[in-house]
Amino acid sequence: MKTKQLMLGLMLSAMVGGGVAVGSYKLLDDDAPVNGQQLPNTNVRYTSAMRTSDVVVPEGLNFVTSAELVTPAVVHVTTEYKVQARRGPSASEMHPFFRDFFGDDFEGYQRQQQGPAMGSGSGVIIASNGYVVTNNHVIDRADKIQVILDDKRTYEATLVGTDPNTDIALLKINADNLPALRYGNSDNVKVGEWVLAVGNPFNLNSTVTAGIVSAKGRNVGILQGAGNMSVESFIQTDAAVNPGNSGGALVNLNGDLIGINTAIASQTGSFAGYSFAVPSSIVSKVVDDLLKFGEVQRALLGVQMQEVDSDLAKEKSLKTLNGVYVAGFSESSAAKSAGIEQGDVITEINGVKVNTGAQLQEQVTRYRPGDKIKVTYLRGGSNKTANVTLRNASGSTEIVKRDPNSKKAMTIDGAKFEAASKQELNKLDIPGGVKITGVEESAFAETGMKDGFIITSIDKAPTNAPQDVDKVLKGTRRGGLLIEGVYPDGRRAYYALGR
Repeated sequence: MKTKQLMLGLMLSAMVGGGVAVGSYKLLDDDAPVNGQQLPNTNVRYTSAMRTSDVVVPEGLNFVTSAELVTPAVVHVTTEYKVQARRGPSASEMHPFFRDFFGDDFEGYQRQQQGPAMGSGSGVIIASNGYVVTNNHVIDRADKIQVILDDKRTYEATLVGTDPNTDIALLKINADNLPALRYGNSDNVKVGEWVLAVGNPFNLNSTVTAGIVSAKGRNVGILQGAGNMSVESFIQTDAAVNPGNSGGALVNLNGDLIGINTAIASQTGSFAGYSFAVPSSIVSKVVDDLLKFGEVQRALLGVQMQEVDSDLAKEKSLKTLNGVYVAGFSESSAAKSAGIEQGDVITEINGVKVNTGAQLQEQVTRYRPGDKIKVTYLRGGSNKTANVTLRNASGSTEIVKRDPNSKKAMTIDGAKFEAASKQELNKLDIPGGVKITGVEESAFAETGMKDGFIITSIDKAPTNAPQDVDKVLKGTRRGGLLIEGVYPDGRRAYYALGR
């Protein structure tokens, strides 16, 4: 009896299973379109038609919205360098960071061969009326700068100003109603946070890569050649950034600009794991200074810094492993005047903890000479505070403004004089100069100089504005004058002018 029941059960199971299989096949067959294809040696039909697939993304991890917002505001920047112009440094002349991380050819520094040399990078529109931020190394010494928008429109760009100390440059194009990015607060960016790197490299239009913030306050020695006031406090990410993306945007998932991509860590010139961006706290301050004053206002604390580690703490009997050790002071130091002493350990700037020199620089560089900051420091195990009035490199609290009258052209002895543009000064690597035109119909024709000559000094007196030329000439009694300068192609020349 048990055997019959068992056999009956097996038969019923087989029948039910077969019915399910037939029903399932029928269901699939009914859903298949008429033009479906049949797989060889089977009765199964399939279709290549796509179906709607709405991907559910966890809240706070949607890259699409940010990418759609940012890409129209990221532009392609092209530069041109004449054959005669001073070339960029060769691999042997570059700072080791550029030589190792970028190789021989990177934006703005390619060696000149036959014909005009070309360079390229990316930029970010920060104002709808045509202001664009990029890296200084992208446009450095360029004769011509063009900006190509995401929609393929092309504009000639004017160089508003540069800051080699932070590798930031500001351009202006003659356009309105442009898509622009808003600044995000880079202070609020956290290690581990998702970010997007958006660039507009040559022939690729916009590229978007994702990664996380790997570190903040990184100093990698890229800007040491810019001078002793260089500021490095990079946001480090693992978002892929390749040459051509320099000057592009680093944004959070809201599409806010939190940095300008500047460099990559690579031995080959291609992305190999890390990239570095100038934080928006520095970018926004540099841009604001260039627009308001024409020059970057660099505030200095005036201390020689050394980062605290276990060896230094043991050597100096320090009670902490945090902060920045004050090893000495610069001349006319703001910190020394406020009562800070050698051997103190600075731990906070305006309530923000600083454990490295880069972090301290990032906090101080957002202020201007004359601004007051609160410095917290450790002395002999006791916490103290000092209210420090920051100073500039000259030791004063004055704001250095570009004289608006210096841009006004003047006619002197029949020739027209105008201040050389910022772009011309950067290209020729000169601090200042006055360009002369209309030479043949003027009293300067006898010297032999040609139109376009940029006068850098007259009788060793620097000439940065037409007023300087006028002042020197009016103050001269009898005798000859030595005029020194440079042509747009880089040729230096000297002329004698009899008076």
